[in-house]
Amino acid sequence: MAALAALLPCLAMAAPAALAHPSGARPPNRAQALARAQVGLALTKVTPKTLGENSKIEISGAAKNRTEGQLAGLTLRLRYSAQPVTSRIQLDQIAKGQPSSLPNVGPQQPLAQAAAPGAKQNWTFRTGTKQLGLRPPVGTPGVYPVGVEVLNSAQQVVGGITTFLTLMPKQRRFKPVAVGWIVPLIDRMHRTNDQTFIDDRLSKDLAPGGRLRRIVDAAAATGTPLTWAIDPALLDDVQRMASGHYYVRAPGAKKATRKEKSAVAAEWLTALKNAAKGDPYFVLPYGDPDVTALVRRKTTRDIGIAFDQRNTGLVAQILGRAPEAHVAWPAGGAGGPGTLDQLAKYALKDGGAFLMNSSQFQNPANGTQPNAASALQTHLGVKKTLIFDQTMNQIVSDGPRTASGALLGEQRFLAETAVIAGEAPNAQRTVVVAPDRHWNPADGLAKSLLSYTKGASWLREVPLRKIESAAPQQRVFNGYPDPYQRYELGDAHLDHTQAIAERAAAFRAVMTGPIKISYERALLRLESVAWRSSPGRAKRARNQLETELKDDMGKVRVVTTKNKRVLMGGSSGRLPVLIENTLPDQAVAVRLVVTSENAAKLRLGGLNPDEALIELQPGDRAQRWIPAQAAGNGNFKVNLELQIPESRGRTYGSGETITVTVTGYGRIALLITGGGLAVLFVGVGVRALRARRRRKAEAAGDGPTGMGSAGPGEPGDGFPGSGLSGAGIPAAELPGVSGSGPSPEAPPSPGTPAGPAAGPPAPGTSSPPGAPAAAPTGPGAAGPAVPEPPATAGIPEPAADGQAARRGEHRRRDGD
Repeated sequence: MAALAALLPCLAMAAPAALAHPSGARPPNRAQALARAQVGLALTKVTPKTLGENSKIEISGAAKNRTEGQLAGLTLRLRYSAQPVTSRIQLDQIAKGQPSSLPNVGPQQPLAQAAAPGAKQNWTFRTGTKQLGLRPPVGTPGVYPVGVEVLNSAQQVVGGITTFLTLMPKQRRFKPVAVGWIVPLIDRMHRTNDQTFIDDRLSKDLAPGGRLRRIVDAAAATGTPLTWAIDPALLDDVQRMASGHYYVRAPGAKKATRKEKSAVAAEWLTALKNAAKGDPYFVLPYGDPDVTALVRRKTTRDIGIAFDQRNTGLVAQILGRAPEAHVAWPAGGAGGPGTLDQLAKYALKDGGAFLMNSSQFQNPANGTQPNAASALQTHLGVKKTLIFDQTMNQIVSDGPRTASGALLGEQRFLAETAVIAGEAPNAQRTVVVAPDRHWNPADGLAKSLLSYTKGASWLREVPLRKIESAAPQQRVFNGYPDPYQRYELGDAHLDHTQAIAERAAAFRAVMTGPIKISYERALLRLESVAWRSSPGRAKRARNQLETELKDDMGKVRVVTTKNKRVLMGGSSGRLPVLIENTLPDQAVAVRLVVTSENAAKLRLGGLNPDEALIELQPGDRAQRWIPAQAAGNGNFKVNLELQIPESRGRTYGSGETITVTVTGYGRIALLITGGGLAVLFVGVGVRALRARRRRKAEAAGDGPTGMGSAGPGEPGDGFPGSGLSGAGIPAAELPGVSGSGPSPEAPPSPGTPAGPAAGPPAPGTSSPPGAPAAAPTGPGAAGPAVPEPPATAGIPEPAADGQAARRGEHRRRDGD
């Protein structure tokens, strides 16, 4: 009891479920109001569950001073009404009110131990039906409100709590209420792609004491017939965890964490198979997509994919049997004509019924009490409809996750159904209980409610199919309220998801052979109605999925250099393009398209169809050569794009852009340059050969050397510029010498190499004006000038041999 009292700060009710009211919140209830009270109260015991006319009553609980000050003079007293509740409306009003509204005052006791700040005190009231004056209605159950309130020293109410007692008469004149249960196995989305989890929360929920484990254990512990509502995405996640190691990567994290094979997940699957044995089940579309939002945006294709057998059939594989029920359950049990048409098309094509919220319907017009079986008109015909009770949904789904909250829920469940039994005792009433999709009952609550359904004398548990087969009750359908639209998935989220879907479709289109990578289920998970209540988390998951898809698609790419440049020498050439597939286990086929951004300057040739289509196995690379013709030098942009083979120009990925640098030294330029160099080298070689022949001739003394006449008695020492001015140097180059000037050219004598004309006459001689110069004869006459062969740079002229040197010396002596 002390441990339960420690949970008193949690008395506030849980956040109301979406779509309960257009305002987005259910009306404030008693627990929410008292959560702000100075003294918090919690129930720990109410017995018996069903009172008789002479029953002893025990109500126990705990109190806690929630203030930071001293509360002296606290007292606790019982409040109740000796008159039974006559309607469900009255019951709801009392439940939302304060104990002080009850007319009768019962026993009172001090609460001195709770005076100090934060102090706690347990309390108990013991009384009986006769002491309180409780008398049941004739033949029907009686429901009586009872409350406990705390007074301060000024007799002001500073805390309180209200519950209900149900009293059964000895004589029963009513028909038990037929109750059919639907137990949801639906969860929030935990994966982006099929390999990576965004959290490891499922491990906690599947473990003993976790949310999903409590639901399965409660069903296994009772024999109450029920129908399971199963999202295939949940079982897909659990099976993935149970089949081997998996990875968890929180949105935004750089690295994923490896998790070992989950024994908890495997145990939960086994527990589910045992608990669900003999119970019918129906499957929701994979991921529980927001059908209403998709219909509003006219993007209904994914609805059909979510209902496809390849996505929903895994439930039958895990449980080992096909679904026995066909139920279409829109989010919150609310939907307009478009939503109902889509659900009827896929979920009810083989029969079955809608599961709708009672707030969407009016009560029968003839004043009869409402039942669960009805019908709805769709464009595909009239479809059976199961209407779950909204108030019962709140009683079962709401409440703090504490033992006190569970006890309050149990007492209210019994009281509500007892009032239903007494409203029309001669009519057969039917009620469908369908907790919220993400039902998180307090520990023990689910088991208790299922047990009371089977054990309470005013209730009778029935299979859902029996309620469905009852004659439909005519009830007016209110339609889908416009204010509910703000609870749907937003346009921004769905627009972004659609963009991811288009890229995923392009990725799928290039895959060949067995498909090993799929983003189909990942996209369905991203459209789940579960994201309605957590838009921030949805954005992070969406961004992570986009990054994962981009990384996978980037493994099929055009490989470029780091600087994305290609050098092409000359005006024509072939550009190399390399394509690779680094996907670990998936073959692909792409079409290569290369375009020049400046086709006038750089023209590219095309590939034939066989070359353009590139098929790559995992780890393969393929190279293609693109003919190119440039009209000038410069840098030119070239786009390298991969396209989907079976589409009309539909691109794959973002492609690459490279820069082709064209230079003027092409093949023709190289040929011209090479030819010029060859001519140069040949010319140098010829001149070198001529020089060699002259040197040999000098050595042999058999020809002109270019150093004067070869005749005997020739003056000079064999070197140009020595001796007389006519010895190889024109007079024009000797200033101050008379008769200098240009001399007429004379043809070379036969056998003598052509050269400049003979120099002027020696000094002391004269020639008539205009007479041609006489040919030199006799000793001392100058020979014809022969041009000196050019010297080879860096190579010294070879010296004459000894014999030639002696001949020169002999000629000089003769000349002297």
